Amino acid sequence: MGNFIYNSTEIIHMKKKISGNRALQSGPLESVFPGSTSKILDFLATFKDWDYSVSDIAKNSGISFKTALNEIKNLEQQGVIFRTRTVGKAIMYKLNLDSKQGYYIGKLIFELATKRSLESSETKTKTKVTA
Repeated sequence: MGNFIYNSTEIIHMKKKISGNRALQSGPLESVFPGSTSKILDFLATFKDWDYSVSDIAKNSGISFKTALNEIKNLEQQGVIFRTRTVGKAIMYKLNLDSKQGYYIGKLIFELATKRSLESSETKTKTKVTA
């Protein structure tokens, strides 16, 4: 294989292409349990004050529409998410914090995010002290 040299503009463009338009680069739940369900739950738990269509959930979670549709169907059957309203032809969904599953998933995501944040700040502090 040959050597490739990229300039900073090409690298930034490649990163955007790879990451897409996700609302979160890597959510706390996804970092522990990789998969499309975790991506959806990370997104809905992080932005829990609003409701979203399947299309919005797919785009912001970084998964395909078809995958989002299947996962949302499963999550709705389990009571983890619920339908809030219909806007035109789009059905809107939200994390169900009133269900035990939804409540504990939200709590787990918060705990994982807190731990990740503390570890990140400890690493930064150690780097400053040793530098």
